Amino acid sequence: MEHFFSTFHLDETAGKISLLIFLILVIWAITKLLKLRLSPAIQDNEMRYRANKVMSFIGFLLVIILTVVIFSDKLSGLTIAFGVAGAGVAFALQEVIASFAGWLAIMFGGFYKTGDRVQLGGIKGDVIDVGVLRTTLMEIGQWVDSDLYNGRIVRIANSFVFKEPVFNYSGDFPFLWDEIKIPIMFGSPYEETRELFQSITNEVVLTHSSEAQKSWAHMVEIFMIDNIPTHSAVTLLVNDNWVEYTIRYVVRFRMRRATKNELFSRILAAVEATNGRIKFASSTVHLVAAPEIKVTLDSSRS
Repeated sequence: MEHFFSTFHLDETAGKISLLIFLILVIWAITKLLKLRLSPAIQDNEMRYRANKVMSFIGFLLVIILTVVIFSDKLSGLTIAFGVAGAGVAFALQEVIASFAGWLAIMFGGFYKTGDRVQLGGIKGDVIDVGVLRTTLMEIGQWVDSDLYNGRIVRIANSFVFKEPVFNYSGDFPFLWDEIKIPIMFGSPYEETRELFQSITNEVVLTHSSEAQKSWAHMVEIFMIDNIPTHSAVTLLVNDNWVEYTIRYVVRFRMRRATKNELFSRILAAVEATNGRIKFASSTVHLVAAPEIKVTLDSSRS
């Protein structure tokens, strides 16, 4: 009789495991089918990414619920054991738990989202995936100048958001202030040069400035911050070598390099078109006086 009950108990457990495996396969198949059907219908990349993440999370949650429901009679007697084991697991997996908490903070705290350009510690890049434990970046910079991809994919633990500052280049205000400096020789028409540079800058960044002003107005509504203008400005500084013009402007975070290239190209062409009235300056060495040289001739050899 005892053998019969043990065999029955074993068959019952095996049946529950088989049922759970079958249901997991069904959930996986349905989730996969939904992704295949819905993803092509969603045009926006961010919405498609979030929809896939939500469906995967729901499938994972259903598996946990089914496991608890199917084995609920087995779990009642293991409460104390789970409590003791849970304390040990929590200590051993504290970094994993912190990363999961970081994922919740990222999802609901607005630290960043996929598509944002961020700097986490000394690593800059675009967020291409936010997983439960790690954030994946497509890195920019390092041995590559400016804000260009270098080809490396970096994965950073989500617990990082609790330990170091998170710099977001494209959060509530997806614009950046940038500057270029132009050295001009002394004797050039200074005010004409300023007006020339200001005119070129206004033409290049006009769209960015108007959009940035609207975005900044929204920032003023939600943060304690002054409502400052976002239009471009050209300022002048005199040093020992030349007159330095600093052009300050606002630009979309992904357009820094392209905008700087267009500004330099137009300024170069405009200065050359003045036929020498405006001249670029460069570092030079001015010899004020030559040292005295004494030469002595030996008359005995003549």
